[in-house]
Amino acid sequence: MPAATIAGIHPDRLAAFATREAAAYAKARPKSAKALEKGADVFLGRVPMHWMADWPMPHLPLVAKAHGARIEDIDGITLDDFCLGDTGSMFGHSPAPVAKAIRQQARRGLTYMLPTEAALEAGRLLTDRFGPFRWQIATTATDANRYALRVARAITGKPRVLVFNGCYHGTVDDTFVSLENGKTVASPGLLGQVNDLTRTAVCCEFNDLASVEAALAKGDVAAILTEPVMTNSCMVLPEAGFHDGLRQLSLKYGALLIMDETHTISSGLGGYTGVHSLRPDIFVVGKCVAGGMPTAVWGLTDETAKRYEEANAKREPGRSGMGTTLSANPMQFACLVANLSEVMTAKNYAHMEKLAERLSHGLARIVDKHRAPWHVVRVGARVEFICAPGPLKNGTEAGFAHQPQVEAALHTGLINRGTLIAPFHNMMLISPATKKAQVDRLIASFDAILSDLFQAA
Repeated sequence: MPAATIAGIHPDRLAAFATREAAAYAKARPKSAKALEKGADVFLGRVPMHWMADWPMPHLPLVAKAHGARIEDIDGITLDDFCLGDTGSMFGHSPAPVAKAIRQQARRGLTYMLPTEAALEAGRLLTDRFGPFRWQIATTATDANRYALRVARAITGKPRVLVFNGCYHGTVDDTFVSLENGKTVASPGLLGQVNDLTRTAVCCEFNDLASVEAALAKGDVAAILTEPVMTNSCMVLPEAGFHDGLRQLSLKYGALLIMDETHTISSGLGGYTGVHSLRPDIFVVGKCVAGGMPTAVWGLTDETAKRYEEANAKREPGRSGMGTTLSANPMQFACLVANLSEVMTAKNYAHMEKLAERLSHGLARIVDKHRAPWHVVRVGARVEFICAPGPLKNGTEAGFAHQPQVEAALHTGLINRGTLIAPFHNMMLISPATKKAQVDRLIASFDAILSDLFQAA
């Protein structure tokens, strides 16, 4: 492959394609452009949440409505939505049972810092879906992970958390560390961070049990916090025996094992933990668990809960520092019950996995057809095409596999052909509402784009 190519694509061809697609996108959305010009200045960085600036299009669309697996902007353009709120709407936009629960609960009140009968039913359903944990409700998975780490430190009396290079667990400060020449350092680009994160976190490579054991052997790690599959950048699958090794090492060295399933809930009913019979001490899941209502849950095994209760009983009087006023509100419980009982079902997962398999096979076939040095990865209903050879082994390899110029051009090209995928990398989700025709349109559009990018100059 010529050294001058970018992910196998000649730079001039990539630049021409990106320029053409950006112009087509902007021309098609004059209403959104005009509205943003008039009203976006009131927001810091011209977006209401700064991640929205990471979308690679010339300007954002303004969404008018979304339903199922379709999203429409104020210019009247409708897209097949495979981003689905970056997993927040993995079960589709406004699933009917969840929308009904919202309407009904709205008439009974939004928040009162007291439980409801639905709370008890939600607890039963959580246990039925994910296993016999002692549950707590949060608003975001960031909060849930933060509280889980507090519990782990309280139980073990140890200060550090072990995380994997390239991981993502929301905006928990302790997880923003990286590996640099084999040493844990604060991740580059952090704003306003004054604490030395290396005092509370140690970073290892995913799939490297030897490095995990070396870190645990120092005796200061309270917990291993991991996703079952790395999903923050280019997706990295666990190698055979990796999770069993983590479990055994955590037991050997007295560290708790925390599984963050916020993205890997795509794996199937019960998440990756349920599908693959993992045995974490603490289980965390957020985003889509309540069908799109901001909700996260974290649960402790009976043994872990007992150890926490013992530590909690010994603490000095005062606030624990865990929990927020609006968490565990009745709207969350209403949506949890609706989603867990009527939407997050074996039947829906079967539909999602069938179409995800069709999508992954179709994309892989197109990659092979054009001899692109790329690969495709799938975890249940979650699919990614990665603009580099694979499979990838760890976060360092995943970081090098990113091709921002190619990914941005592809993203805009797919939007112009009627498909929305996630902005941060080439992630696609299948929902219960996704149709076979939508999957086939995406594959056809991908083929058309690669035909343009990889044809002879």
